[in-house]
Amino acid sequence: MNYTPHTVNPDLDLELVREVPVSAEEVFAAWTDPESLKQWFAPRPYSVPLIEIDLRPGGGFRTVMNDPDGNQMMDETGCILEVVAGERLVWTSGLTTGYRPQTGPMPFTAVLELTPLDGGGCRYRAVAIHQDPEGAAQHAQMGFHDGWGTVVDQMVEHITASRGA
Repeated sequence: MNYTPHTVNPDLDLELVREVPVSAEEVFAAWTDPESLKQWFAPRPYSVPLIEIDLRPGGGFRTVMNDPDGNQMMDETGCILEVVAGERLVWTSGLTTGYRPQTGPMPFTAVLELTPLDGGGCRYRAVAIHQDPEGAAQHAQMGFHDGWGTVVDQMVEHITASRGA
């Protein structure tokens, strides 16, 4: 492990931890390849027609999400903060490319930590870090645990299907 795991503040952070039957390297690749992300990043029947990633600290990202009728419901930009291949990815919606501050409806920082498990698979830990308890509560009410949990299942399905391709 080349990093210190994030310590959760229960008033400000939302955490999702799962053991998944795919490797940390496969999960990291699924999270950092825009074409892969488009396949699983939104809970079905929502879709993600556009994802741009400049995978480096200070690099920007953009995610466009559509509702089931194809109407754009989200166009989010942010900044990559930390990249440890196969282990950790940290990004924020509170900054944009080059660490420039930006405002948005619910700024948060996301930490993805991946730990290989004996016998295969990995421990998948995602933490959404918020500025205040209200932001954490809003994100929870929006369905953080159900939504992020659903996309983990979709990600595993995508990785598993891609192995046979």
